[in-house]
Amino acid sequence: MGTTPSPVENMDPDEIAKFEALAERWWDNTGEFKPLHDINPLRLDFIDARAGMAGRRVLDVGCGGGILAEGMAHRGADVIGIDLGEAPLGVARLHAEESGLAIDYRRVSVEALAEEAPGRFDVVTCLEMLEHVPDPGSVVRACAALVKPGGQVFFSTLNRNPKALALAVVGAEYVLRMLPRGTHDYAKFIRPAELARWCREAGLAVREQSGLVYNPLTRRYRLHPTDVSVNYLMHCQREDA
Repeated sequence: MGTTPSPVENMDPDEIAKFEALAERWWDNTGEFKPLHDINPLRLDFIDARAGMAGRRVLDVGCGGGILAEGMAHRGADVIGIDLGEAPLGVARLHAEESGLAIDYRRVSVEALAEEAPGRFDVVTCLEMLEHVPDPGSVVRACAALVKPGGQVFFSTLNRNPKALALAVVGAEYVLRMLPRGTHDYAKFIRPAELARWCREAGLAVREQSGLVYNPLTRRYRLHPTDVSVNYLMHCQREDA
C-alpha cells in the first residue's frame, strides 16, 4: 500500500525529524499542536463551503497526525492522507482506528503519487506544509496533477514579510510560546503572489484568498477575507475542466 520514499525526493530530513519527535503529542490539544487544533474548524469550514466534502474523494498532502484528514472524514469525505514521516502516520492510523474512521494513510511523496494516480481526486488539500519543503513549487505542480479537471485545491502557508516574522516566529515561538522554537524558518515563508504564480503555472486558477488572523487577547483565530499578512489560505481550481 505504502511507497518507500527515495533519498532524492522533495524533503528536508531536519523537518521530517522535527515532526517525528513530536508525533506522540499530535492529538494533545493543549500541547505543541494546539494552534492546529484551534484553526482546524476554520479550515474545514473554508474548504467545505467551497468544495463540499460529503462524498468527495479527498487527498490531504502532508497530513501529519491526521487532524485535518479526520475532520474531513467526519464530514463525509473519502480521505487519503500522505506524509513522509512514519511516526506521525502511525499516530494518525491509530487515532483514526480509535475514532472509527476509514482513512487510508500512506508514506509517499506527493510527486510520486502524482505519477501513480494523476487526476484521481475531487479535492486536494496541502495545509501548513509548503513552508517545510525545499521546493514548494514542485508540491504545487503535483497537487495540480492529482486533482481531476475542474477539481478544487486548497493551500495554506505563511506570508513572508516583517509582520509574519514578528508574529509567527518571534511572537508565537519565543514570546507566547505557542509553538516550539525552531518550528518555522522565516526564509521559507511564501508570499501570496509567489504561491499564486506557481498555481497558475501548474494550470490552477486562483479563486480566493483568505487570512487566518489570531487575536492574542481573546486567544482565538478567525478568517479574514483580505488580511493575508501572516497566515493565509488559497483556494484554487484546475482549469482544464
